[in-house]
Parts: sequence; structure tokens; C-alpha cells
Amino acid sequence: PRLADGREIPCFALTGPDAGSDAGSIPDTGVVCKGKFKGKQVLGLRLNWEKRYITLGPIATVLGLAFKVYDPDALLGGDADLGITCALIPADIPGITIGNRHFPMNAAFQNGPNSGKDVFVPIDYIIGGQKNIGVGWRMLVESLSAGRGISLPALGAAAGKSVARTTGAYARVRKQFKTSIGKFEGVEEALARIGGLAYMTDAGRLLTLSALDSGEKPSVVTAILKYYNTEFMRQMINDSMDIHGGRGICMGPSNYIARPYQILPVGITVEGANILTRSMIIFGQGAIRCHPYLVSEMEAAVMVDQAASERAFDQAMTGHIIYLLSNVCRAFIYGISGSHLATSPTPGRIATYYQRLSQMSAAFAVTADLALIVLGGAFKRKEKLSGRFADVLGYMFYASAVLKKFEDDGRPKADVPLLEWSAKHCLYQIQMALDEILRNFPIKWLGLIVRTIIFPLGLSLRQPNDFLGHRVAALLIKPGKARDRLTQGIYISDDPDDITGCLEDALKKVILAEPIERRLRADHQVKSDLQSYQQWIDELVTKDLISSTDAKILLSAQVATRKVIMVDDFSPQELGIKRAKNSPKKKKLPKKKPKVASVT
Repeated sequence: PRLADGREIPCFALTGPDAGSDAGSIPDTGVVCKGKFKGKQVLGLRLNWEKRYITLGPIATVLGLAFKVYDPDALLGGDADLGITCALIPADIPGITIGNRHFPMNAAFQNGPNSGKDVFVPIDYIIGGQKNIGVGWRMLVESLSAGRGISLPALGAAAGKSVARTTGAYARVRKQFKTSIGKFEGVEEALARIGGLAYMTDAGRLLTLSALDSGEKPSVVTAILKYYNTEFMRQMINDSMDIHGGRGICMGPSNYIARPYQILPVGITVEGANILTRSMIIFGQGAIRCHPYLVSEMEAAVMVDQAASERAFDQAMTGHIIYLLSNVCRAFIYGISGSHLATSPTPGRIATYYQRLSQMSAAFAVTADLALIVLGGAFKRKEKLSGRFADVLGYMFYASAVLKKFEDDGRPKADVPLLEWSAKHCLYQIQMALDEILRNFPIKWLGLIVRTIIFPLGLSLRQPNDFLGHRVAALLIKPGKARDRLTQGIYISDDPDDITGCLEDALKKVILAEPIERRLRADHQVKSDLQSYQQWIDELVTKDLISSTDAKILLSAQVATRKVIMVDDFSPQELGIKRAKNSPKKKKLPKKKPKVASVT
């Protein structure tokens, strides 16, 4: 209760300097012994640890600590090495050092080291009590599987929504060559990517939360979501920075993109570094957990009863062979028919994406099964191959998520470009990841056979085309229901004095002014460089070329635009720039009398 209502601030201390986040290698120890605690002799643990990178560590009042328990004196009557254990320890116990901070990416992020030297705590400080000694690994996996599916994926989705809304508005308001930059094809390409990835990150988040809300702990899915949502966030923020250009790199109170850009690596790094999550965790865990027969085969292989072991193994292996052959047939039939023979739960143009996803699913099942059969235990060392399988699995998840989101939202017609861009992008990435797997298959001739089975018509899928990208970008640069649905759940303001509200204000005013500006251009009415904007508008009103109402609209749009495009600047004193005390002073040069030219 004290954690829930905020009276206690927790942190979870796993990562250390030597083992990183590899819980199996942590050197932190808890030795079972007897000692005094609050004046009483009790059975407890003498803890020694050194941790770093601990979120909320500097301000935590309670430490969730992971360590290995040893019982050298057999006080618990069992083995000496009792395994990884988790305990909840008050931060004010003698021997604990806490409070220093790391400074990650110049951000206001409470993160820091802590350590303990001969810290004695009662044994009931173990989470769940003495009976939970040695079950810390399961606790870590279950906690991580839920936690990493919430906070960082939400950060990625929120960043995508914010970037989509602000960058779209900025691209419409900012003009170059008398045209909104959002209408340049190069900028459109980046805007389309932002819109599509924002749709995907939110769809993946919602699908995962539905599983967590129902009590599931989908460790593979949350690993997928953490990795891809943060990677998509990186892509979207980079695209946004490219579009903002100089407006994005000048730090200050009016800059809404530089800080997210600066702190990006934090999300990529924490709760499992992305580079290892992709290459070791996603498919490495998923291959066994999600396979319908592998677990049964492994369990049968270690049975003590030989006869029962053989029966169970034969049964599982028979099912596995039938499963593999059925997938081979399914993959070839779907491939040779261009997925048209696959079923779909919905008719119409969206059905194509369900059918293609079924085709890719069958192709994945065949390829993954054969890779595991060929490589066996050596597969865990094939991290590049595992990473590509992770890409297939990940993009299949996102393709499923966007299709579900579209249905859950009521199949809004305005969202079709977002759905189609996302689905096409996912399917293309799946195809190319499978292509890379087959190009690097451990047995070349088998890879060629598999390619013939799953891609009998070749690599037929393509990235979203330019016209579809144009339609997605168009949704971001104008107010509308699709834009609102895409960005719902974030702070939105149209207050012209707000850091992002001024964008919304300017967007509306610029769109209102555009028809008047087009009419003036058609009449060849162009402002002279020697005139101020106000003077030009006054002249147009005087000549009856525009009405006073039009003049107000144009002036209002111009003021709002200037507010959006201006960047912060600071005096040297504001930036804290001072001349060093011992720096040499500049020598004053003697003034020379100017030469006077003679007049003849």
C-alpha cells in the first residue's frame, strides 16, 4: 500500500558494473546467517552488492534488490548455493550507500548507483519470504515481461503521436519557395514514415496492453514491443528533426523536439539493450515458448521413465513432422497463388493484408522449423540469424496489431491510408528478412529449396508507393478526424502562447489564409522586398484587391507563422559564458590617423 499511494519510492536494482543485466552472472551476494536487527537476534542475510544505472535509485526509499543467496553453514538445511533471490530493503538501513546520480544524456532523469557493504536484514525481507529463496529468476522474468510492455512502449507511442502532430503542423506552416514544405516530396516521404510508424506503435501498444489486462505475461511480445516501439521512436524523431532543420537544433524554451532527440538512447538502452533484445531475446525465447511441439519434445527427452519418455517423444515428434509438412504445403499453396487461396475474416481490399499475413506466417513457420532442426543447440550462437527471425516475428505482430486496431476503431475510411501504409511496410519487411535468412541459411542447397517453396513467384511484395505516402502525409498536415485519432491521448493545446499550442493555432490560421494567398498569386500580386508585410496588406486593401476581413486573416496567419518559425537566442551572460581569470587581455592597437586623399 505504501508503494501504491506514493509514501514509498521504489527502485529495482539488478544491473551492476561487471555483469550488466545478466542476472545469472551477478556477483552480488546474500549469505544466510544470524544477527541482530532492531535489538533482536534473528535469522537473516548479510548482503554485499554494487549496482548502477538504477532508475529512481537516487531518491528511492525502498530497494528491490537482486542477488545470489548462499548458505555455507546450512542454517536452512539445504544446499549451499540457493540461487538468485529478490528482496525489498529499506534504503535507510546501515551499510547502504545511495543518493549519487548519473547524468544520462543531460536529462532530468533520476538514475544512479547504489551499493551495500555487510548489510544485515531479516530473512523475511525476501519478497514472498523464505520459501521464495532461489525463485528470483522467475520473478525477474515475469516482472520484466510485464513492465517492459508498458512504460517504454508507451514512451515510443507518445513520442510518435507528438512528433506526428507537431511535425505535420510545422510542415504545413513553414514555407520555402512560397510553398509549404509539407508538400515537397522529400518531406512527404519522411512525414509518411512518421504517420505510419506512429500508427504501428500505438497499435502494438494497445494489443499488448489487452493481453496484460487479461492477466497474461507475454514475455516474447513485450520484448518485441519494447524493441520496435523504441526503434520506431528513434526513426520518427530523426525524421522530425530532419524536417525541422535549424528550428530543431536551436535549444531553448520554444524547442519541443531537441530534448526528445537528445534523450533517445536512454529508451534504446534501458530494460534490455535493443541490440541484444533483437539478436538474442525475441526469437531465442519465442522459438521454444511459442512452438507447439518443441517443449513437449524437450520434456520427453528428460523423463526418468524410459518407456514413458519414448512414447511421449514419439508422439511429440509425430505431431511435429505433420505440423512441418502441413506448413510446407500451406506455404507453397499460398505462395504459388499469390496468397489468394488464403482465407480472410473480412472482405474487400483489406482482405489482401490478412491473406498476405497468412502466407508470411506459413513461410516463417517452415523456415524457423528447418533452421532449428539444422542448427539445434548451435542456433543460440547464430545471433544474426536470430535477429532476422526476430524481425519476421516482430513485423508479423505489428501487421496483426494494425489490422486489429483498424477493426477496433470501427474501420474508419479516413484511416485506410495509415492502415495500408503500415500493413504494406510490415509485409515488405517480413519478406526481406526471410530473404536475408535464406541467403545466409546454414545449408545453402536447403535454403534454395525453402526459397522455392515459400517464394515460388519470387519476392513480389513492395514498400508503400509514393501515392500512398502522399495520402498519409496529407493526413498529418491538416486538421481532421484521422489526425485526431492518430494523436489521441497526448497533451494538445491551441493556446498561441503554449510551446506546441502555437503550432495548432498557426495551422488553422495558415489554412484559412491559403485561398486568399492563391488568389493573390493568380493576380500576380507579390510583396516588394522594400515593403513590410503590414504595408503590403494595407496597399492591397486600399486598392480593393482584398477585403478588410481578408487582411485580418492574412495578418493573423503571418504573425502566427513568425511565432512558429522563430528560434531562441541568448546573450553570453545567459549562457554563463565568462572570460577566464588568467586569460590574456587583448592588446589595444594604436589608432592610426586616416589618410586624406588629396583633391586636385
